[in-house]
Amino acid sequence: MFRGNKLLLAGVLGALVAAGSAQAQQWIMTPADAQSFAKASFPEYLEGLTLSNDTDVAADIQRNLNWLDKAFQKRGFTTQQLANGAHPMLYAELGPMQPNRPTILFLMHFDGQSVSKSDWSSDPWTPTLKIKDSRGIWMPQPNERLMQPGLDPEWRVFGRSASDGKGVISVFLTAVDALKSAKAATTVNIKVLLDSEEERGSPHLTSVVNQNAARLKNDGVVIFNGAVNTNNKPVITFGYRGSIQVDMTVFGPDPAAHSGAFGNVIINPVQQLATLLAGLKDADGRVTLPGFYDRVKLTDDEHKQLALLTPPRGTIESRYGVYQLEKMAPNPVEAVQYPSLDVIGLRAGDTGRKAVYAIPSTATASINIRTVPETSPDYLYDLLKKYVAAQGFFVIRSDSPSLQERNHNARLISMSMMTSSGSSFAVRTQMESPLAKWAVDGVKAPGKGEPEKNRMLGVSPPINGALAALKNAFAVISLVNTDNNAYGSDENMRIGNYIEGIRIMVSMLTTPFPEEEKAK
Repeated sequence: MFRGNKLLLAGVLGALVAAGSAQAQQWIMTPADAQSFAKASFPEYLEGLTLSNDTDVAADIQRNLNWLDKAFQKRGFTTQQLANGAHPMLYAELGPMQPNRPTILFLMHFDGQSVSKSDWSSDPWTPTLKIKDSRGIWMPQPNERLMQPGLDPEWRVFGRSASDGKGVISVFLTAVDALKSAKAATTVNIKVLLDSEEERGSPHLTSVVNQNAARLKNDGVVIFNGAVNTNNKPVITFGYRGSIQVDMTVFGPDPAAHSGAFGNVIINPVQQLATLLAGLKDADGRVTLPGFYDRVKLTDDEHKQLALLTPPRGTIESRYGVYQLEKMAPNPVEAVQYPSLDVIGLRAGDTGRKAVYAIPSTATASINIRTVPETSPDYLYDLLKKYVAAQGFFVIRSDSPSLQERNHNARLISMSMMTSSGSSFAVRTQMESPLAKWAVDGVKAPGKGEPEKNRMLGVSPPINGALAALKNAFAVISLVNTDNNAYGSDENMRIGNYIEGIRIMVSMLTTPFPEEEKAK
């Protein structure tokens, strides 16, 4: 790609040698060099964005897959389209694999959210350079300006997947181009897996990983996904909570009983359920189930690190219009390192003008429980069942109680747990692991500052199951601009984040692994 640019290549090699003399070939690419490689990559980047990639349209997925297959092959990757019904995925590896290097699997995705063109200021499948004018309005510009002198980091490219998905893949391929142009050796073996269903919740990613376990064998996983923080600092995340749903139905009279004739007479299942739910938490918001939190142990260093990430007091309260927060932990960031339990839905009879003066037959609650690695779904569900039994409820094994069960039990309840292979189990990598140290060293070097490091986020993405199946340390690295509108109209990539992303990926791919990992 840079065959004729001898001056640039000489500068690149000089920077590489200088960096290598201090730290085993780590390449700290200059912003000017990264900008030059970015300019060279923009025609291909823009071409890729013209391909509609609606996650629900199989033809879109196959068209993008074929295009990306060629893009990776052009750089010397060996590729394989992995079977997955109408949504095949792409595997690529940059050989030959060196036995003395750790192998890193890079996970990205190429599908995009569906679009409604009327909501966009420009065609989502016609990538468009835009510059903000003095009124704060994004004005279209000729795309050719991206390849000309005077590239401004505040410019944006608008289009579906300009940032989320295909934009990140383009940054990765550009980093590979830079390394090849400089004849720079990587410190890791490179494998790539491109998910075709991320925007659909990656329903088959875990099964694809399991079916291709030998091919995907690795020493660590890096996921490029998500946005930087509000200060435009890269974010590295090392864990996510899992998520399960528990539905509980308390049974009352069958049929529903008139509240005039039978008020003060027949036990109300709504009241029974309300009492049951009220006992699940104390006044400070702590879950009362014995053993719910006990397995989680945070070190002093972890307490300090979590406190540093805590938003200023009042930030969450103002955003959500609440007076105060639960007091389960010293701060909100530390709170999500523990499992949680929240009632998310209630159903019993009707309200308002639709209300019927009757004691309902049933009362149902849906509960969301967030798991952590120390507390599996089964463990937490068992704690909840023990609590329910301790309150005098008989748990039936069917959708509705039998006549015999009604005749012998004053409190009847059904319970069921809903799980997902992709998100029910929590995952977390130790922040002192070799993979974590390598990722942090690689990300921070170009900017000479620490990235934001998240021990574990409270959310439960669908990649959890695949990460658990891969059975190795992982890091999720977020590089695109925080206002990228990935899930809505006018999705965009900030040029400065594109360029800095190239620098970070080049740095990572040339960052030495800790010695203990090499010895594996």
